[in-house]
Amino acid sequence: MSDLYLKIVNTPVGKTAAQSLGLPAPVPLKRLKRVDQPFLEGDVLIGAAAGGKAIATLGGIVGASAATLHHASGVDSLKDSSRAGNKAKALELNQDLSLRLSALVFDATGIKSPDDLRALYDFFHPTIKKLGGNARVLVIGQDPATCRKAPQAAAQRALEGFVRSVGKEIGKKGSTANLLWMAPGAEKQLNSSVRFFLSVRSAYVSGQVVRIAKGTEAPTSNPVAPLTGKVALVTGASRGIGASIARTLARDGATVVGLDIPPAMEELRKVTDGIKGKALACDITDKAAPKLIADYLEEHFKGVDLVIHNAGITRDKTLGNMPEHFWDMTIAVNLSAEELIDEELMNRELLHGNGRIVCISSISGIAGNFGQTNYSTAKSGVIGYVEAMARHAKNGITINAVAPGFIETQMTAAMPITIREAGRRMNSLSQGGQPIDVAETIAWYCNPASNGVNGNIVRVCGQSLIGR
Repeated sequence: MSDLYLKIVNTPVGKTAAQSLGLPAPVPLKRLKRVDQPFLEGDVLIGAAAGGKAIATLGGIVGASAATLHHASGVDSLKDSSRAGNKAKALELNQDLSLRLSALVFDATGIKSPDDLRALYDFFHPTIKKLGGNARVLVIGQDPATCRKAPQAAAQRALEGFVRSVGKEIGKKGSTANLLWMAPGAEKQLNSSVRFFLSVRSAYVSGQVVRIAKGTEAPTSNPVAPLTGKVALVTGASRGIGASIARTLARDGATVVGLDIPPAMEELRKVTDGIKGKALACDITDKAAPKLIADYLEEHFKGVDLVIHNAGITRDKTLGNMPEHFWDMTIAVNLSAEELIDEELMNRELLHGNGRIVCISSISGIAGNFGQTNYSTAKSGVIGYVEAMARHAKNGITINAVAPGFIETQMTAAMPITIREAGRRMNSLSQGGQPIDVAETIAWYCNPASNGVNGNIVRVCGQSLIGR
């Protein structure tokens, strides 16, 4: 369903009315138009606090884009910004800036105490107002869990509050802010994540924190089709978010096995036929389902590389009025089934090395939701499952989750208008997301170069005001 308010408020008359009435005026988000589109364009400013460990790597990544790269200059606390590389031109921050910036990238890994946080102010104060629409702010810090001293851990944790607040300040422009916490020595694992969060692929992801571990060395892959040669299983793939995931992974080169319940086969085949994939009819709550799925993948593909647990249902009732089959079915589909499928695949060693498992949680699993004790329980359980499994992952396998907020689907289109409008507006971007926003985040997780990204829960919600 289209967002009529978004369309109206971006007309001359609509903008004037919104301003006079104090109403939100969301900016249309830019999304990927073609697969070979540069991940970053325009003027980009990069900076670093003293002792930054990632500045040279960041300079190399951004320098390889189509953007014009500048590094902060003229401020003592930011002198290490010059280590961004030869492609970066010095930009004096103590002078009037005439540039309109498409991104601000800051290496905060060198911050060791609260006093060092002043570098954030020195870099962002003169530049934040120079951001254009649909711009990006990306901060790289050190995972506080790896900091040896309390002042350093405090300062690095402070980056989270900073980035979340910046995201709320710039969201009215359709811009986003995110934070990468990397482990010491994990600079080589930054590439895929920096590219994702600076690109239009992350249009509806803001205020998020991602932990990046050292991981194994990333294999070389085709930047336009990084999933070439990979086999992906996508459950619940007949429509909505699942169909978008299937199409996006196929766009990136994967052979997709779409799975859904038998009554959805006609819709599913339209999706899989359009991407030269395979359709598999299966009720994932059936006791025989894990074996059926594993047998199919073994027979046709000798295993699988990417497992996307998208299938999900809602059966809403307040707890006192909820029939027991509503509870049992919701837990079975949204949580238990994916655990059993993964167990079967791993026991039979059908999930290939450097494989990916991606689960779909929800902001309902983070914040809870009225009338959804069953759904919120299941989606919170997904988070616990991902975090636990990630600690024991082997052979380069990673497991992560996305937690969508308000996404424009058939389900949200059926909501009462007041609830639907509240869902759309109660986030920093003041609009709902699209299924492609969830799919792009999953494609980033699945990228072979994302092997340092493990055990993360990323909300695709436009920085929703609900939950954290």
